[in-house]
Amino acid sequence: MQDKKTAIAVVGAGSWGTALAMVLADNSHEVRLWSHNEDQVKEINEFHSNKKYLPGIILPELIVGYASLSDALMGVETVILAVPSKAIREVLGKMRAVQAGPVIIAHVSKGIEPDTLLRITEMIKEEMPKELLKDVVVLSGPSHAEEVSLRHPTTVTVTSENMEAAEKVQDLFINHNFRVYTNSDVIGVEIGGALKNIIALAAGITDGLGYGDNAKAALMTRGLAEIARLGTKMGANPLTFSGLTGIGDLIVTCTSVHSRNWRAGNMLGKGKTLNEVLDNMGMVVEGVRTTKAAYQLAAKYNVKMPITFALYDVLFNGKEAKDAVDVLMARGKTHEMEDLVNVLEERNMED
Repeated sequence: MQDKKTAIAVVGAGSWGTALAMVLADNSHEVRLWSHNEDQVKEINEFHSNKKYLPGIILPELIVGYASLSDALMGVETVILAVPSKAIREVLGKMRAVQAGPVIIAHVSKGIEPDTLLRITEMIKEEMPKELLKDVVVLSGPSHAEEVSLRHPTTVTVTSENMEAAEKVQDLFINHNFRVYTNSDVIGVEIGGALKNIIALAAGITDGLGYGDNAKAALMTRGLAEIARLGTKMGANPLTFSGLTGIGDLIVTCTSVHSRNWRAGNMLGKGKTLNEVLDNMGMVVEGVRTTKAAYQLAAKYNVKMPITFALYDVLFNGKEAKDAVDVLMARGKTHEMEDLVNVLEERNMED
């Protein structure tokens, strides 16, 4: 384990950033939790709470809120980047303007940028000059902020192209409530973490339509096959999708009322429009943006993703949710493992 009292900046004071700040504080680190909202910073420092995102939770005193990004970053070696994927570039631009020296950036967001089709690690490398970036680490896995803040047992994975950096972040977080594994498959971890939000939206829709457990089990299983097909085609290790950032994250996101993607899908299944759902949520629903990116990736890599395509039609083409499910059920017959086997054979030929 590393020396205690390490100063760490957590950039983003939403539910997940705040919960991770609590884990770091429980490990006796000095945590600087940055928010662009000065009222939120004041609440964190005066009342040790963040009621909008984690109601009823008392924050450890080692967590100090910062409204100044330059002050939050001063002298730190590790930054936990905990903002929605659509805000990544904007926040990195702010960091670039005030950061004094190189840091490890450990991002905890789950998404893919539409149009560029970049993973978040790729976005970070594109935005941050080499003299300000030591390494990029990804922290991902089946984890609801609400449960982490209650110190319920949780397991996640860290990955990086530099495994020493991943192990450093592992040491910062790991404790008896929050177990952290390492995995060397950056592509697989990021793709699994991002695409499971698409399947969670679809699972919420089937629940909203009242279709029950059979439909959800089928959706999750075939959804995992879609994730594995695309991820493997992009260079991921297919075994990653049987781990925490694959099936583990899929289970927790598709089956819990804590999941904002499931909740959003559930409202869609009950007949609300996408705009009504997003207005009602009040928080970012990453699966909406990721559905667009995955739709584009499927075309780029020529991968069959029928669930993703059906959800894209619901979100962006105004298709009724029930009609989209009916189309999925009416697809032509195929072998369960056919598509993944074909992808693996193509990869072997390329190698």
